[in-house]
Amino acid sequence: MTPRHETAKSLKITAITVPDAAKILATAYGRRVTEEQICEVVEAGGLLRADGTFSLIEYVAYLAGEVTGGHAD
Repeated sequence: MTPRHETAKSLKITAITVPDAAKILATAYGRRVTEEQICEVVEAGGLLRADGTFSLIEYVAYLAGEVTGGHAD
C-alpha cells in the first residue's frame, strides 16, 4: 500500500489572494498579520484584480513607496 500524499497548493506571488497573503506574511514575519491589514493596503493601493487576487510584488512596492514618501532615493 502506497502512502497518499496531499498535493501542495501552488502559490503565485503575482496572483495571490488576501487570505493566502496573510498566512504567508504572518509566517515570514513571525507575528500576526490579519486579512484586514492586507485588505487595507490592497484597497489603498488599488491592487485588487477582478479575480480577487493581487501581486505581492506590487504590494511590497506600494508599501515601500508609502514608507519613503514616494521617493526612490
